[in-house]
Amino acid sequence: MYFFKELHRRNKWLFWFGLFNLLIAVVLIVLMQVENTQILGVNRWLKPYKFYASVGIMSLTMGWLMYYLDNSKAVKSSSIAICISMFFENGLILLQAIRGTTSHFNNSSSYNSTVFSLMGIAIIVFTITCIRICIRFFRQKQFSIPPSYVWGIRLGILFFILFSLEGGIMISMMKHTVGAADGGPGILLFNWSTAHGDLRIAHFLGIHSLQVLSLMGFYVARTKTQAIIFSLVYVALVTVVLIQALSGISLFS
Repeated sequence: MYFFKELHRRNKWLFWFGLFNLLIAVVLIVLMQVENTQILGVNRWLKPYKFYASVGIMSLTMGWLMYYLDNSKAVKSSSIAICISMFFENGLILLQAIRGTTSHFNNSSSYNSTVFSLMGIAIIVFTITCIRICIRFFRQKQFSIPPSYVWGIRLGILFFILFSLEGGIMISMMKHTVGAADGGPGILLFNWSTAHGDLRIAHFLGIHSLQVLSLMGFYVARTKTQAIIFSLVYVALVTVVLIQALSGISLFS
């Protein structure tokens, strides 16, 4: 309970938006139990569930971390930009699930192409916002927290952005599976391919650098150097997973 009370104090915008997304994720879990319409071989509510859950966690994390920035006006504007861009991004994903079709890489009609393009615009706004947040963390020299925590946050946001941009590889391919069409057999819940390379795995591990490296900087690392070394090792492992996916090899084969 302390975390939620403290987060509400630190950033009301991202607190409420994060909870909103997690609530929708719970509703989608319920829908997956009572309704079984399939899209590419999986329950149609699975993809929006993953995005709402991920955005909920990201929003709460960003709300917590941006508290350490000394420019309150920039923090507020960035928080609002995150809320607006991700509200539309997830809303369009949910809309396509309701319509019974895919949201990503869908150019099957002018309507679906427009939806995919609007999603791209929302992601561009979100990415630019995150880049500005990252720059502020690197430019700010004085913090009230230990250097290991500062560098965990800095590198967590930096690698979060870099692996978010991995989405560009998927867009260039118009799919996330390497070696086959999207929609084959996958592991429980995540649906990552068990037969071919899947770019979503490195994307997932990379964007959660935001949480992993920040927590490491707070709980594990004791110096700036330790935080940097841990971060580089983590990113190297994620890069290996990305290379394996690009080679068309499943992580689970």
